Amino acid sequence: MLKEIQLVLCFFFVFVFAILYELSLQSGCLFSCMPITKRFLTQEGVMSRSRSIIFVETTDRLEPPPLVSCSVESAARIYHDRPVVFFMKGLNNSTWLDSNSTYAAFSLLSAMKNVFIFPLQMETLFQETPLVTWYHKVNATQEKHWVHISSDASRLALIWKYGGIYMDTDVISIRPISVANFLAAQTSQFSSSGIFGFPHHHWFIWDCMKDFVQNYNGRIWGNQGPFLITRRLRALCNLTNFHNVEDQSCQNISFLHPQRFYPIPYTAWRQYYEVWDTNPDFNDSYALHLWNFMNKEHKPVVAGSNILVENLYKTYCPTTYKDLIQGTEGSGHMQQNKTE
Repeated sequence: MLKEIQLVLCFFFVFVFAILYELSLQSGCLFSCMPITKRFLTQEGVMSRSRSIIFVETTDRLEPPPLVSCSVESAARIYHDRPVVFFMKGLNNSTWLDSNSTYAAFSLLSAMKNVFIFPLQMETLFQETPLVTWYHKVNATQEKHWVHISSDASRLALIWKYGGIYMDTDVISIRPISVANFLAAQTSQFSSSGIFGFPHHHWFIWDCMKDFVQNYNGRIWGNQGPFLITRRLRALCNLTNFHNVEDQSCQNISFLHPQRFYPIPYTAWRQYYEVWDTNPDFNDSYALHLWNFMNKEHKPVVAGSNILVENLYKTYCPTTYKDLIQGTEGSGHMQQNKTE
């Protein structure tokens, strides 16, 4: 009898926590005023309103490097009234890492009220999408670019199922994105897949998942990512060159100017690791993509170096800077990340 009472009370408290969480969102209450233990919140409950900022980690590592931590922290600060959800393949349902974790980055991210970390379970995620048949057929061990390909698939399925904004883990947020239903231009007439936003069950994302399967070619890097998004956009719209810093729109989808996320193009990625006489203000940008995939030299961020990326850390992810950069001053941190 005692066990039955305990079980009923457990379900009751979980139900109450879920109701209070939903009411806090409806009332516009910031996450900082929500005293609800995050352990009791489900993935579906957190992401039910198509407002999440979504990050994905498709390696098995459990300790995010400083750049990943900065990406998540900066989003949590800029979008302080929205859930920031970090999916990690290395986690499982029996793993709970929180502010008491021995992993420094997990500790600081888990302490942020609106950051939620969940296991990335692809088998479940791809159910009821065009991706499930592909996932059952593909041999991951034979795929040269599997970390990137599985990330490309996961981001599409997550936005399809839950809606919100997807960001790569080498993107530093500097101000809120003011548009919905958007793609990010990397250059004129070419779209990135590193940042995009749509409500759940948007037809464009469904078409992208179908194209992912129909035109799958894992041998070509980017075929399932930026090339796919660009293919689908070109099939819908007559893309033209950008003029000044003006966004384009087609089929109720905004195609945002390269300055919004890529003010420093990939060919000049080293500029993030250089000292500037005057730091740029990035007034036309919502976020900055740091092109970590290009950083084959593993250029680190060292406290006191005064390079551009160090100053970005100080401004937009100060806790990451204090704990992960200054905390090990002199050693630097190699930011080995999978992002494009």
